[in-house]
Amino acid sequence: MTTKKKTVVIVEDDLRLQKHLIEIIKAAGDITLLGAVSSAEEAEKKIPSLYPDVVLMDINLPGKSGIDCIRGLKKRLPKLEVVMLTAYEEEDNIFRALKEGASGYLIKSSNSNDILEAIRDVFAGESPFSGPIARKMAMYFREEKDAQDERETLSPRETEVLKLLASGYIYKEVADRLDLTIPTVRTYVKRICFKLHVRSKVEAIIKYLS
Repeated sequence: MTTKKKTVVIVEDDLRLQKHLIEIIKAAGDITLLGAVSSAEEAEKKIPSLYPDVVLMDINLPGKSGIDCIRGLKKRLPKLEVVMLTAYEEEDNIFRALKEGASGYLIKSSNSNDILEAIRDVFAGESPFSGPIARKMAMYFREEKDAQDERETLSPRETEVLKLLASGYIYKEVADRLDLTIPTVRTYVKRICFKLHVRSKVEAIIKYLS
């Protein structure tokens, strides 16, 4: 059985960094680069027709920002996974990007292995982000939360799955611990997201932690 290769598009205006990212991805045997662009405007034109699995998106693009670009792309491609690229941990901007639908973020100085692992993690349903960002998202959900705690609508098994994910376990580890298949874990996550009225596993975890 042939494993499907993950597909990626890079959106980065720093041409030296763009070239570096291209070289890293091309050297990976399980990831295919579909293209690289230098602006949000170009990304909005090209990405819908390419429809990659993952987009590496510079958070501070010239002209329209990467955050604004996510907003437009997610309306057209709701299942698109976006990892933000940032020079340093800009909590406010990363928080805004996550609210718009980003799956996580990477510091631009990350080494090759971390960059490739982030792409693989997002493809597998994981979400690279740090503790401070998680706390900021948790505060946001606490402020937005309805009087009724939506977590009470989860079944015992759904709560068990979410608790393990919130503890840092990946889908395979959750499946192994609960004697489930990975597709079954994904189904539970979809139900959890529906019941908690969130768009992604990231938001579900943060809502659970809040």
